[in-house]
Amino acid sequence: MELLLPYLFLYFMVFCFGIAIGSFLNVCIYRLPKEESLVKGASHCMTCGEKIKKRDLIPVISWCLLRGKCRNCKAPISPRYTIVEFLTGVLFVLVFLFYGVDKNPLMASLTSLMFAALVVVFFMDWDTQLISTPVVIFIGFLALLQLLGNQFLEKPLSDLTITSQLVGALVISVPFFLIELFSKGRAMGRGDVYLMIAGGLFIGVKAVVVAAFIGMITGSIVGMILKYKTGSSKFAFGPFLSLGIAVAALYGNQLADLYLKFAGFIE
Repeated sequence: MELLLPYLFLYFMVFCFGIAIGSFLNVCIYRLPKEESLVKGASHCMTCGEKIKKRDLIPVISWCLLRGKCRNCKAPISPRYTIVEFLTGVLFVLVFLFYGVDKNPLMASLTSLMFAALVVVFFMDWDTQLISTPVVIFIGFLALLQLLGNQFLEKPLSDLTITSQLVGALVISVPFFLIELFSKGRAMGRGDVYLMIAGGLFIGVKAVVVAAFIGMITGSIVGMILKYKTGSSKFAFGPFLSLGIAVAALYGNQLADLYLKFAGFIE
């Protein structure tokens, strides 16, 4: 038990850092579509406009202590803010569990930040059907850091080769671009194309194919449900691609190899 305590503490700290990042992600999700500053302007109640006190800005905990209501006007505060914070903390822990908190912390950190960006893409696109270009560029920057780390660090960050990352950036994004081009944006948005470029560059060719498959399957299921309920076939595709990239970032290569073995292409 004594040997586990240091690890439990480290993972608890990872979770705390994750929910703190999640609090910032809420700001990004709300302000990026409005093209507002991410650093200027204090957080405030959406109903009464009262500035939120620092004691009420503790991720997850403050919302629970306030019972989901504004301290000033008692108006309900959406639970989604807490959901985003908690989800980000859980995702960070899952990533560090996958890579090992003491084995490959650099790759775990890059992947956690990529997951944070995917959370923004997921909720922002769901709300507005817009994917923020700066957020996608951030994912591409993380992918570039991974590529450089694999080339120049004594211990590579991942098993991906330059070829796998570069082909990964193109293998899904090019067909998506053609779909977007010929459908004139009706079937797919340009933001989805950019997301798959950055995501494919980060996770590599095999994993990005898995990501696209997961995104298309889950997107099709939810799309049919939404069409049945609303009668409209228009819905955001970015959330499902984000989900696919997240799953594939950790298990994409294993899932791809499992399929290839099942199909008899490899032993």
